[in-house]
Amino acid sequence: MQSSDRTECPSDLVIVDFADIVANPTGKDGNGKDIAPILARAFGGEKCLGVLAIRNIPGFCEAKQSFLPKAHTLAHLPKPYLETFLEDEKSFYNAGWSHGKEKLRGDKPDLAKGSFYFNPVTDRPGSESDREKYPASYPCNIWPDEKFIPGFEGAAKNLGKLMHTVVSHLARHIDAYASSRLNKSTGLEEKLIQYPEDFLYDTMHNTEKLKGRLLYYFPLESDAGDDNNEEDNEDSWIGWHNDSGFVTALAGDMYVDDNTGEKIENPDIHAGLYVMNRNGDKIKVDIPEDCMGIQLGECVQIITGGDLVATPHCVRGVSGGNISNQGVKNVGRISFPCFVDSVPGFPLTMPNGCTRDKVLRSGVGNSRVPPLGKRWIEYGMAFGDFLQRTFAMYYDW
Repeated sequence: MQSSDRTECPSDLVIVDFADIVANPTGKDGNGKDIAPILARAFGGEKCLGVLAIRNIPGFCEAKQSFLPKAHTLAHLPKPYLETFLEDEKSFYNAGWSHGKEKLRGDKPDLAKGSFYFNPVTDRPGSESDREKYPASYPCNIWPDEKFIPGFEGAAKNLGKLMHTVVSHLARHIDAYASSRLNKSTGLEEKLIQYPEDFLYDTMHNTEKLKGRLLYYFPLESDAGDDNNEEDNEDSWIGWHNDSGFVTALAGDMYVDDNTGEKIENPDIHAGLYVMNRNGDKIKVDIPEDCMGIQLGECVQIITGGDLVATPHCVRGVSGGNISNQGVKNVGRISFPCFVDSVPGFPLTMPNGCTRDKVLRSGVGNSRVPPLGKRWIEYGMAFGDFLQRTFAMYYDW
């Protein structure tokens, strides 16, 4: 772990205004805005955090405050109800409630957090044959009864749809960035490397493959997060991993009294989201409360030929010995990422002229993240097949 000033003060977090994201990077609408330097600082350099924060998104703070607190109520519903009515085994627990189903460290079930998965744009994505072929990618939604959590479904869809819209706008800028970096020409104007126009934008804008994940992190035991076991406890709430898809939108986090659900301040300065940059530095990232965060997945690393990369990240839990300013000892955490991905049949290919070796070398190495080269095993591999192979490797890694 790095020195505390570098670890706890992410001065390299890049923040951009939503108005700059909405502006068309090509200037075709007369309102062009080039944020390529901002994307390079966030995702392309050796010391980049791999996180972009977007401020002044209309309705975002209100949508976030309406939805996130409901995670506490959900996580504390009776266990028989959660397991009987809200679990979906056939989707590998990628719809509805999931607790203790993941095994990110060998055979030990992950009991540190509970997840509720849903698709914010449609209750029945894809066709019947799509759902049959890719049950983990195209599950149907399951919702808790309104009498238990009033307004849950509406608040969930509202925030998820907003995050999808923001990702779609940002995708245009990622396309422009990749195109400017990759579409080089000779004196004869022959393209050496070709990146298709609006490639990611079309994929993100038109997709039905979205997965919102409302997370509730349960309080750790009193001996968890002990600084004497730094390596094991640095990812005590969620293990080191790369996002394996395309673009992840983050609604930030909030800390609560596990007994009451009341919002509290984070009592542990070491707890929260950590990332690893290309230099191997582990850095704590605090996304401002009024900002939506963006991280890129390994598929964007592939389709941009390694010019933009996925970043390993984890979540460190509040040490059991920490007590909040309000005297709360049992501290929970709530977060909500929304994964915006392509259809499962999307072929994972590099731009013409790029090499597989460049894509793989551009990534950030982490011993707890299965190597991309062992999961993306062929040019043009379908995204759905890549996901299935990735899930399997994480469970066994």
